[in-house]
Amino acid sequence: MSRETSRKRPCDADRHRVGRRRFIATVAATGAAIGSSGLASADTSTDFPPAGVTEWSDPVALGNGDVTAFTTVTPAGIPKYHGLLMERDALEGLPSADDLASSGDEYADKYGPTGESVIIHHKWSQEFFIPFPPTDATPVTFLGLNWNPGGHPPAGVWTEPHFDIHFHMLSTDSVDAITGPAAPTYDLPDRYVPEGYARGPIVDERVITDMGEHMVDPTVPEMTGGTFTNTLIWGASDPDGDGTAELTFVEPMITRAFLRGHADTDRRPIAQPETYARAGSYPTAYAVRDVPDRDAIAITIERFEQFDGED
Repeated sequence: MSRETSRKRPCDADRHRVGRRRFIATVAATGAAIGSSGLASADTSTDFPPAGVTEWSDPVALGNGDVTAFTTVTPAGIPKYHGLLMERDALEGLPSADDLASSGDEYADKYGPTGESVIIHHKWSQEFFIPFPPTDATPVTFLGLNWNPGGHPPAGVWTEPHFDIHFHMLSTDSVDAITGPAAPTYDLPDRYVPEGYARGPIVDERVITDMGEHMVDPTVPEMTGGTFTNTLIWGASDPDGDGTAELTFVEPMITRAFLRGHADTDRRPIAQPETYARAGSYPTAYAVRDVPDRDAIAITIERFEQFDGED
């Protein structure tokens, strides 16, 4: 059932400069200090995500629990969160690589409630495409969730069991048409590469099925001899087919071990490019929250800022 090939499925004002980031105005209040372990948080687990301004996707089944995508936008149209609420039970009873390889029809539809068993990054993965409740407040469209029981390459770096949590900014049709592993057939201008990030060194492995090209901060612990726990990936592709790529997803990549032992809120900054190809509200932080009231964990992108793109 390898999916390293194509299979289409139908579905659906002040200016400031901070480092290489240029934005028009902050549209999400921050008000928190930056600490040595990330960005300090005033959020609590009580009523998170906030009721009244949060809309939910249909849940999908993962392990012994459910996961649900959500979108939070204030009545004034200010984006607060795109996120994934993962019941802690979902961290248990997950399929192994052998289970996925021999699953038959059990995991046959990435748009369905149990996902699809596919080969991604040369490894078996349980994959879901989960639409976010729609909003014009951000360019984020759907969540691509992958459970990777054997991790994936590079060997010794990301081979721990982990989740890839893609916040996509393209239609599902566009992402569904991406095949790999492959070399990119486009140019990626330096001004679109987030600060401190680098393209993959193996050119023929840069573009990944159902995702796109991946970029990573080469100073993260697992790239420098340390342990992989929680890393942020930026992704790019060429949605217009005009030969020039742009940023099209942001991806927290988090091990099951990290999520099992997680408490409180771990918020980290999202590196930004010099400019975006398209104007819009983009996230400047992501967070992993313990939500004990729901016996769950929330993985969110947040602190959106309005960037004036080149379009």
